[in-house]
Amino acid sequence: MAIIYIVEDDSNIREIEMIALQNSGYRVEAFEDAASFYHKIKESLPDLIILDVMLPDEDGHEIIKRLRSTMATKMIPVIMVTAKTQELDLVKGLENGADDYIKKPFSIMELISRVKALLRRTTPEESKYLVLGELRIDHERHVVYADSQQVELTFKEYELLRLLMMNAGAVLSRENIMLHVWGTDFEGESRTVDMHIKTLRQKLGESGKHIRTVRNVGYVIE
Repeated sequence: MAIIYIVEDDSNIREIEMIALQNSGYRVEAFEDAASFYHKIKESLPDLIILDVMLPDEDGHEIIKRLRSTMATKMIPVIMVTAKTQELDLVKGLENGADDYIKKPFSIMELISRVKALLRRTTPEESKYLVLGELRIDHERHVVYADSQQVELTFKEYELLRLLMMNAGAVLSRENIMLHVWGTDFEGESRTVDMHIKTLRQKLGESGKHIRTVRNVGYVIE
């Protein structure tokens, strides 16, 4: 399930977009200004951003340039939304790094269609197999091997290991892991991640050494 961030200062439009996307099966978080959006994106990255051009504290064009100049966010797909209709504004957004553009007023069906199309274009096809050292995931059969031995994992342990291996070498915060595996980023639940990491390491035996704790941040598999 893709995670979508909406940055829109108009509360009515923001609510309509949120409801439409949630009803289409996406997890959605919305922000009324750039400041709250920047605060959240430091904690957890989305799969797609819907970004309004006219915001109270920072122009959307400046936000997209900042996203594209930062390693962690440069590849996140962005749909820009604007009331401006001049061709120059559309070109400026695309040149700054936007992947698509929607002009207000727009229909909900158009929004959903563009979101689905952009996610299809930017989401890499998932490999049936993930391999890291002695670890191997056969995602087609939902089977995990460590040192050539099949390992029995719970559903959440499996999803946790798969998330780490899909992002091998990248440090994932506890909040990010909670959001992708449990569907919530409630800070008080981060202990759940620690407990699952502990049992996962135990079940993987020697291969559990690949999972490294990054103090005060989260976990990385190397």
